[in-house]
Amino acid sequence: MTSPAERYAESRRRSARMAEHPALEDFMLDVGFDLDDFQRQACESLERGSGVLVCAPTGAGKTVVGEFAVHLALRADGSGTRRKCFYTTPIKALSNQKYHDLVDRYGAEHVGLLTGDNAINGDAPVVVMTTEVLRNMLYSGAATLQGLAYVVMDEVHYLADRFRGAVWEEVIIHLPASVTLVSLSATVSNYEEFADWLVTVRGQTEVVVSEHRPVPLWQHMLVGKRMFDLFHDADAARKHDVHPELLRYTGEMLRRLELTDRTSGPGWHNRGGKPRRWQPPPRAEVVERLDRANLLPAILFIFSRAGCDAAVQQCLAGGLRLTDPEERAEIRAIAQAKVAAIPGEDLSVLGYWEWLDGLERGIAAHHAGMLPAFKEAVEECFVRGLVKAVFATETLALGINMPARCVVLERLVKFNGEAHVDLTPGEYTQLTGRAGRRGIDVEGHAVVLWSPEVDPRHVAGLASTRTYPLRSSFRPSYNMAINLVGTVGAQKSRDLLESSFAQFQADRSVVGLARQVQRNVDTMQTYAGDAACHHGDFEEYFGIRVAIADRERALARQGTQQRRAAAVSSLERLRVGDVIRVPQGRRAGLAVVIEPPGGGFGEPRPLVLTQDRWAGRVGPGDFPSPVEVLDRIRVPKHFNPRSPGMRRDLAASVSATGHDRHDQPGGRRGRNKGTPGDDHEVALLKVQLRQHPCHACPDREEHARWAERRHRLSRDTEALRDKVAGRTGSLARTFDQVCAVLTERGYLAPDGEVTDIGRSLGRIWTEADLLVAECLRNGVWEGLAPEELAAAVSMVLYESRREGDERATVPKGSTQGAVDACQKLWAEIEAQEAGHGLSLTREPDAGFVWPMYRWAKGEPLARVLASGHNYEADMPAGDFVRWARQVLDLLTQIRDGSGASQPVRDTARKAITAVNRGVLAYQTAL
Repeated sequence: MTSPAERYAESRRRSARMAEHPALEDFMLDVGFDLDDFQRQACESLERGSGVLVCAPTGAGKTVVGEFAVHLALRADGSGTRRKCFYTTPIKALSNQKYHDLVDRYGAEHVGLLTGDNAINGDAPVVVMTTEVLRNMLYSGAATLQGLAYVVMDEVHYLADRFRGAVWEEVIIHLPASVTLVSLSATVSNYEEFADWLVTVRGQTEVVVSEHRPVPLWQHMLVGKRMFDLFHDADAARKHDVHPELLRYTGEMLRRLELTDRTSGPGWHNRGGKPRRWQPPPRAEVVERLDRANLLPAILFIFSRAGCDAAVQQCLAGGLRLTDPEERAEIRAIAQAKVAAIPGEDLSVLGYWEWLDGLERGIAAHHAGMLPAFKEAVEECFVRGLVKAVFATETLALGINMPARCVVLERLVKFNGEAHVDLTPGEYTQLTGRAGRRGIDVEGHAVVLWSPEVDPRHVAGLASTRTYPLRSSFRPSYNMAINLVGTVGAQKSRDLLESSFAQFQADRSVVGLARQVQRNVDTMQTYAGDAACHHGDFEEYFGIRVAIADRERALARQGTQQRRAAAVSSLERLRVGDVIRVPQGRRAGLAVVIEPPGGGFGEPRPLVLTQDRWAGRVGPGDFPSPVEVLDRIRVPKHFNPRSPGMRRDLAASVSATGHDRHDQPGGRRGRNKGTPGDDHEVALLKVQLRQHPCHACPDREEHARWAERRHRLSRDTEALRDKVAGRTGSLARTFDQVCAVLTERGYLAPDGEVTDIGRSLGRIWTEADLLVAECLRNGVWEGLAPEELAAAVSMVLYESRREGDERATVPKGSTQGAVDACQKLWAEIEAQEAGHGLSLTREPDAGFVWPMYRWAKGEPLARVLASGHNYEADMPAGDFVRWARQVLDLLTQIRDGSGASQPVRDTARKAITAVNRGVLAYQTAL
């Protein structure tokens, strides 16, 4: 721009902008850089008084819009009233990070912080907080809401989170209409739907969407030791056209592997049918390859905690070192500062020195099983560029700002808690979004490791598809119902639930379902024509066939249930010394009962010793028929199943009884009783079938195939109709059932008013809110010592990472009594919920009782971690800290709430002191 005319025109435009958006021009003087178009557009909308929804990729700079809302709140508006801005984030680490940023810009006197752990300057005009804190403020009508003008909801796409997502919707619905909402979200594919809902509940809301990444992302595949571009150029990426050289090379690799497989014979196959010969490149080699290509620092995603730790060990064993002496000294200083408050003996148990060795070499793991202090040290070292390679689980992609130059995906399959599933395009985008540091890297890089199971065309589809839909996880809970009814009354509560994003999505989806029902009806008419038979009514004939199949299935189910009930009953009668036969499974053979089944809740699971010297618990699933006592032998009074010698001697006594190891053919009596062939109803239906005119039709089976298709489609159509009926007004119906349970239990009065015990429930913030309230109300936790209370409350919070066959053991005495009483209350609540079509309260899990008991008793960390239930080795320190902090939070609620008696509150106070020590007393320095 050189001519005077052009300079004059630009000056005029700048003056016009300043006149129209003076606050934004003022803000830009502080920012110190030019705003991107989407940032400017969103800020201008905010200054005009509109709410905004900003959807942009990770690292695009969405938070600038939130910071402009802070600027508007602090800026004098001429009215003399003091305005406030609340900045909410989904996790404490993000809140701490944003608090630091805002303090650096506006000064500590203007900025506060409220999280579960910290409360600093809560009356400041700008307060950073977790979303739950704001939700609790809205329900309690806190005085700090006075003067609130702006609320920034960072990472608003968290409302899809299965466990915590409802909190975001509660806040959006309950915020006063005078508050301007700033919603910052990752790129989602249904932003129009979300924006339409925001307009419905919040009024005018501008939608600003940017698909542009500030740092371009290049996609690669590492095949063995060779790196290939996934796409030739940007045009090929848009068309999903994989680089021809990559396709040629991977095709050649597959042919080579198949040839090796054929020449090596069938023994080289694994169970999945894939050749065993393929081995992925060692992780140390992958990191070295990235280093040579100048692609470090890198995050290497491995969807397993153990895999992350193993990767670090492999790199150390390979002699990898990515740091110089100055960097190592700086890393050691950061690590020592982070662990300064942790006792030395605990550091040894936590593997501190091995972890520090990897960290000083520039290599680290990052996952939820790590101690928070270790994780924070890794994060700080990585952000400073000191740690060059981090092996992480996908939780890092949801965490604090930790970008890299390169992101590596080892596999495109992850375990979701139930099964191994393929990564979705949305998950792939989220993980690779970490690549490319704004202001540092010219471009970011995403690398997928090739294996015979990974087709480059599939990777191209993941990389090119932008589907990350936002799905509501909102559902009424007991605590929510009490707070809603107590705040606005029952009828208005129903109206508010009807205005949730969940109901908004459900109502919209009904249109598509209704169309599908009509298409199915039309198809069924066609199938009915194809199934028509000139001999008679084939629909009637097919109905008899269906009735026979249904009856036979019902009889089979009934037989299974009867056999299981008989097995349970026979297990309950077992005594110490009974010799039995385990008929199936890995432990099949003779066994002796060394501990009878407990009298608690759940299925009977006696402790047995097999003749193969295995000691463990067996249950009804191991016995397809009632357990038969074959013999009795003497079991030593103080028998220790951990003693190899005692196991050997007792196993010899079992074998000496002379009974056969396996059941004799025909020995399982009663297996064939009640078979379909003996059933009078089945016999009658078969007579009717043979006598029907259509039975003689030569095309009978052809007609039956069409009738079967019609029958299946009819069943699917009925399910769709039920779904349509269920989705229309579904949340309000669920809310009515929740209120019915609360009324039956006395938390709501018959006239809909909240009772005194209901108000106590309204201040319990946990997933098992009703169970906690019932335990307090029924005195389950009365008379316990501090360590017993800490252990007992842990079972309503804890959830094992994996299913286990054995029930966790718990300390005898008062703790056992509290655990059993809690389990009994849960059974009552579950039965009541089932009667109302609800499933809100998860079964308590006693797997954390022993670790919590020992920790609160003051026992060393090593012994505490060794007592974790259902872990292959010691309980990870990160898991222990996370669950223990939840126990602390619930103990604090019990101490401060009105639902507990004074003795229980006093015990809770002592328990907090006992628990809050060592690794738990460590707090992030603010």
